[in-house]
Amino acid sequence: MTDAGSEKLRRLRAEDIPAAAQLSGQAGWNQTEEDWRTLLELSPEGCLAIEADGQLAATTTLLCYGRRLAWIGMVLTKAECQRRGFARRLMAQALKNADKMGIATIKLDATDQGQPLYKSLGFRSEQEVERWSRTGGNAQLPAGRISAEEPWRDVDPLVFGTDRSQLLERLARLNPPTSVSQAYLFTRPGRVTAYLGPCVSEDPRRARPLIEECVLNAECAWSWDLFPQNQHAVALARDLGFSPKRHLVRMARGKDLRENENSIYAIAGFELG
Repeated sequence: MTDAGSEKLRRLRAEDIPAAAQLSGQAGWNQTEEDWRTLLELSPEGCLAIEADGQLAATTTLLCYGRRLAWIGMVLTKAECQRRGFARRLMAQALKNADKMGIATIKLDATDQGQPLYKSLGFRSEQEVERWSRTGGNAQLPAGRISAEEPWRDVDPLVFGTDRSQLLERLARLNPPTSVSQAYLFTRPGRVTAYLGPCVSEDPRRARPLIEECVLNAECAWSWDLFPQNQHAVALARDLGFSPKRHLVRMARGKDLRENENSIYAIAGFELG
C-alpha cells in the first residue's frame, strides 16, 4: 500500500501467519495461528501489516460486521520496532478504510497502554471488559453438544446489536458450540489456555448449566472475557474458580451501538467483540 524507506504498509498475507502468531505470543496473548486464519479468512482486506527490513513488524485487523459495525483488533508491534509510530499508521489506515466503506460504528477493546492512542483517534470509552482465568492442565477441550438447533442465528443479532453470523459460522465449523433453548456457548483452543466464548443467554438459568458443564468436564486451564456489569456472569465465574487477570476498556467511534451486556456471558474475544 505505502512505503517509507525500508518500511512497507501492506495487507497481511497467509504466509505472515506464523510471524503474526509469534508477535501475539510475545505480547503474552492467547491467540493461535488458527485465530489469525479466522481473521484473515473473514477480512482479507482488513488485516494490515507493516513490514520493516523484510520482516513483519506490526499488525492491525479490521473485521466488519456488515456496515453497521467494524471491530479493530491485534494492534501489535514487535518490541524492537516500538515507538516508531507503526500502530498509529496502521490504525489511521484501518479507520480510513472503514470510513470509505461507510461503517457506522467502530469498536475495540483497549489496554491501558493503547487508550491514549485510541482517544487521539476519536474513540470514546464505553464500558469495562475483564479477562478471568482458571488454572488447569493441558487436557483436551470437551466436545460441544451438537444440536440441530442453532439458536445463535436468531438470538445473537438481537443481543450483540448486529449480524456477525459469518464469524459464528466459522467458529462453529472449527469447534461445534453447545446450545440449549435460546442459549449457546462456543469454546476454542488457545495458545496457553482454552477460551470460553462467545456465550449468550437471555436467561441466567440457562447460561449457568451450559458453562458449568463445559468447564467442569475439562481439566484444562481457561480464559473467559466478560463484562463485569453482568453480575450473573461474575458470580458464576467466581463459583467456578475463575479470578480476574486483565482489565480492558471497550471503546467506540461513530454512532452509539451497545450490546445487551446482561445477556452476554462471554464475549467472542478482544479482537472479535
